[in-house]
Amino acid sequence: MKINFLVFYLSFFTLAFSQRGITGDKTFVSRFPEDKFNEISNASLEIVNEVDHDIIVVIRDQRKKYIRHVYIRNREKYKFEELPITRLYVQFKSKEFYFEDYERTTINFGDQHIFNFYFDPRQNENYFLITEEEFFKP
Repeated sequence: MKINFLVFYLSFFTLAFSQRGITGDKTFVSRFPEDKFNEISNASLEIVNEVDHDIIVVIRDQRKKYIRHVYIRNREKYKFEELPITRLYVQFKSKEFYFEDYERTTINFGDQHIFNFYFDPRQNENYFLITEEEFFKP
């Protein structure tokens, strides 16, 4: 009886937590083109997820062309390295909604930027809603 209970207990929790990705996963690799890197720029952007749920981040260049995307768990961070020199657009999938940040981050040679993602409903000027088509645009 104890063995059956132990097997059931381990199976239940393994299945319950197996559906959640880990920070750094490329969850939509089939919906986006190949990631872009610039090995000599030495530029990076660290995204800090400060909300209580997981997010998916897409970064785009100044022409809104896809650069990279990543899955970030709640209260964790991820660092995009070897970024091209450009102005970045940062987009998020948060729960069932898609957002874009109003500000543009300028990436120059050797720049190290940090971007904190948080949502404050009292300040709706931080981000604006975008469509799913805009989010998955190549």
